[in-house]
Amino acid sequence: MKIKILMVCLGNICRSPLAEGILKSKLDPNKFQIDSCGTSNYHIGKKPDVRSIEIAKKYGIDITNQKAAQFKISDFDTYDFIYPMDDSNYNTILKLARNKKDTEKVKLILDEAYPNQKLDVPDPYYGGEQGFEDVYQMLDKACSAISIKL
Repeated sequence: MKIKILMVCLGNICRSPLAEGILKSKLDPNKFQIDSCGTSNYHIGKKPDVRSIEIAKKYGIDITNQKAAQFKISDFDTYDFIYPMDDSNYNTILKLARNKKDTEKVKLILDEAYPNQKLDVPDPYYGGEQGFEDVYQMLDKACSAISIKL
């Protein structure tokens, strides 16, 4: 049985698709299922932001086949680990949790690389290309920590 991991941001077009792609590149697809979604419904069915696609491609990762989806309560039943990108999405997910088992699955992604610091992955959407590079580097470090842990 595969370990299932869900990456979550607001729109599922910048940060969480990158996190999904990066972690997939570090883990055995026969043992792990990694997906991503957003807490909002802004971009359902759309591809990741071109800038996320480009930064992933720069590092040899193809995220072009991903399609944005929205977080749903049943994701607590499907996934073993749920990694929101920031405090806002973390709180949105926890409000949907039905019980302690649900809440125990949710952890800020940067807590894996920087334990107990409660750091957010900044949303690069309104910024320039450097923001996407910075986000990539943060997520790469967090995903490396996750891959070592698992």
